[in-house]
Amino acid sequence: MITAAIDLFREHGALVTIPQVAAKAQVGKATVYRGFPTKEDLLESITQLGLDELARRTAKARREADPYEGFRVYVFELFDVLAHDRLLAERLADAVSQTALPLLEPLIEVMETARATGKLRADATPRDVRVLLCGAALQLVRFGERDPAVWRRYGDMVLQALCHRP
Repeated sequence: MITAAIDLFREHGALVTIPQVAAKAQVGKATVYRGFPTKEDLLESITQLGLDELARRTAKARREADPYEGFRVYVFELFDVLAHDRLLAERLADAVSQTALPLLEPLIEVMETARATGKLRADATPRDVRVLLCGAALQLVRFGERDPAVWRRYGDMVLQALCHRP
């Protein structure tokens, strides 16, 4: 059942219904509700799986010898993940959602370390990262964009906006 839910939510986002999950999993709605009393419980569980994967990538970025390179690679990896996970992209772009904080806080730490190299704009703020990154993700989701190359292109644009200009 969880595999069916993951597939549906990653492909279609938060608008997927419990009856759709039940139908794909070939179980009754009651079976879904026994495992997840509310749709939000199911959404949180699936979102957490995506955040866990991103946490592994964040740890890798932090271990990179060149902090800017770690940040750069992480931004591209993040856009790649979001290209394949509409639910996570939606949750990340939701300005009032607390879901994005576990992802954004480590990303900001990686950015701050990268900024110390002088390769990022000195005036780049955590809000800038959130506006640029989440704004791009939200629009790509709204456009229904699925092509990872397009997502990488916007990842590059986000990086260029944050880079130091001599």
